Amino acid sequence: MSYSKTFKELDKSQHDRASFDCGEKELNDFIQTQATKHMQAGISRTMVLPASVPLPNQKYPICSFYSIAPSSISRDTLPQAMAKKLPRYPIPVFLLAQLAVHKEFHGSGLGKVSLIKALEYLWEINSHMRAYAIVVDCLTKQAESFYEKYGFEVLCEINGRVRMFIPMKTVGQLFT
Repeated sequence: MSYSKTFKELDKSQHDRASFDCGEKELNDFIQTQATKHMQAGISRTMVLPASVPLPNQKYPICSFYSIAPSSISRDTLPQAMAKKLPRYPIPVFLLAQLAVHKEFHGSGLGKVSLIKALEYLWEINSHMRAYAIVVDCLTKQAESFYEKYGFEVLCEINGRVRMFIPMKTVGQLFT
């Protein structure tokens, strides 16, 4: 399977969600059963990188995907040096809610490509609706190591997961 060059908004009439398998049940369940419902409810937006060739059912397999949502964090969760420069009310952030790569592409660099596309997309949104940072809640230690390689720092622990963040000004340095 080879992937196309462009991420597209998830469309269940065009994208085969059932064949997606990244090896993590929670992420598989999300793309297969929840992503479309969340988009219809206005909770998040999911972007997929489809394969370049459709399956016999004429739908395109999903090679990778990411899901984003608006969110906020408490100023108290930020490092003191950052927090003292911010107001006391909740700080707007973007949540990189999900990011997964089909097992067939593990180790190919598609995770990095997907993350960069997600950051690029959020940087563009940030030009219209400001956020202080991008946060991600890591499902595994492996995910934590992955995000750390790209400049994310540990923020806190929430619901048993490590929450990491990268300030938008740092993201901006990648794309300006």
